[in-house]
Amino acid sequence: MAAMTMLRKAWLKRRPQRLTALTLGMLGVVVVPGTGLAGATKGAALLPGDAPTKVALLGLAQAGVVPAPAETAAPPKEPSAPSEAVPTDLGVTRQAQPEVPSVSLEEAIARALKTNPAVAQSEGNVTNAAAAERSAVGAYIPTLSASASGSLSSTQRVEPVTGAVINGSADNYSAGLSTGWNVFTGGQRSATREQTKAQSGAASAQLRAQRASAVLEVQRAYYEVLRGTGLENVARSRIERARQNEEAAQRRLAVGSATRSDLLRAQLDHTTARDALRTAETQRASAALALGRLIGAEGAVEAKGTENLDPKPLAVSDETLVSDLEAQAPAVLAAASTLSASAAGVDVAKATYLPTVRLSAGYDWFNQDPSFNGGRTSWNVRLGLSYPIFDGFLREERVQRAKTAEVVSQVQLADTRRAVRTGAHQALNQLRLSADRIGLSEQSVEVAREDLKVQEERYRLGATTILELLTSQENLVQAEINLVSSRFDYRIAHAELEALAGRQL
Repeated sequence: MAAMTMLRKAWLKRRPQRLTALTLGMLGVVVVPGTGLAGATKGAALLPGDAPTKVALLGLAQAGVVPAPAETAAPPKEPSAPSEAVPTDLGVTRQAQPEVPSVSLEEAIARALKTNPAVAQSEGNVTNAAAAERSAVGAYIPTLSASASGSLSSTQRVEPVTGAVINGSADNYSAGLSTGWNVFTGGQRSATREQTKAQSGAASAQLRAQRASAVLEVQRAYYEVLRGTGLENVARSRIERARQNEEAAQRRLAVGSATRSDLLRAQLDHTTARDALRTAETQRASAALALGRLIGAEGAVEAKGTENLDPKPLAVSDETLVSDLEAQAPAVLAAASTLSASAAGVDVAKATYLPTVRLSAGYDWFNQDPSFNGGRTSWNVRLGLSYPIFDGFLREERVQRAKTAEVVSQVQLADTRRAVRTGAHQALNQLRLSADRIGLSEQSVEVAREDLKVQEERYRLGATTILELLTSQENLVQAEINLVSSRFDYRIAHAELEALAGRQL
């Protein structure tokens, strides 16, 4: 009985401590709602940085309800996915590539002009036109020709006295020199000369236009390579930021200040950035292959990219430039020369209605022995007139075809001038638009960078979500892409304007 009394007094003495521990344990249940007493330790393990929960669990342990939690319990790690082979260059797998040669824009243009098939064909047309023009001039010069022949043959004759048959030979040798000159051709020679001269001018203008077109094609491929390089740099910066976001999300998840969704969004953004880099690399590789083909290389060729990409103001006004292009553009000059050739072709066809007068002369020598001594000589002079009275309407057909070609050439010249005027205005508009976009894109990049700095600081302090941070980063990436594209759009528009003019502006 005395022992029971002593136990009762000891229990009453420790009763306040037990009640305090039990109260703190109940507070722990309230702090982690829905866990119950059995799940209190699990909640403490998941949220190691939650001080109220730790105090509550300690209270429950003191009350004897749950065992005491470890003081330095680490959060359990979730099973990680199998690690994939990622390279060291910002997470993009790359195979070893052979060294690719690089060229400057001037070198690319010089090599392309030597290997472009259309330029080679145009140069051949110029050579052929020059030969035709020389032939037209040669029609005013008398023709001169020489001839020579020799023949050996056997003969048999009967001697009239004896009646015997005698075998022998009859040898003949001859030589001649003749000349001729068209005294009158009904204006055909002069019309042909004008036609070939116009055709030569058209061939030269077409060569100039074709060279300008080849230069434009090379410039486009060259700038596309540089564009791909710029987009690669943007994608690499995005990958680096995405990697940092993923690491930050993992750290915040470990301390309980982020959710699993934050980490998944950061991982998704990292994967998207890697995909963007692979796309940019593929585009640049395709552009490098196209550039290599244009300059005659056997594989891809990189662009050195040393050219200044800042906008360059034009030396003349828009109105003056358009007027000059309408009059002096290679395409307009070629169309005008073609019209002149067609008009001369009508005169050539009409000249067949007039007679032709030709003067010719010759000197001939004949001998039965292979010697210039002896023999017989002769000479002749002729003056002839020729006029086809009826040729089955061939002259009418030639005249009609020539007139049709002249009408078509007139329409083509007018259309070419309109096309040059329209192309010049379009290129100028695109030039102005690209220049404005460069300035706006530069401002957008600065604003997006400042906004990203603010969001990064807010995210570090826990005042914003990762979704807003990713949105700011995406805005910066898009602004950088727009800046890269606008710069090379400007250079391509400038190149198109120079291609229309056939010269540098």
